Amino acid sequence: MIKFIDDTEIGMLGLDAILADLYSQGRKADDDTVEEIMNRLEAKKNYIPSSERARKEYSYSLLKEYRKYIKDQTGKNR
Repeated sequence: MIKFIDDTEIGMLGLDAILADLYSQGRKADDDTVEEIMNRLEAKKNYIPSSERARKEYSYSLLKEYRKYIKDQTGKNR
């Protein structure tokens, strides 16, 4: 589930598995990684808008979610 700036939340098929895979590869939370997340979500038939503005909002929200995932995983490994 990702949460947007306006507090809208949507579920994304396969998001947890994608984040786990990227984390296991040691991928950093950056623009390249968030683009990879969006590509993988699209491959799993999740709707990602084509407009530049909407993609930026998705990127921001997915990057925030991946950073949270990394923080949660780091906390578990202490």
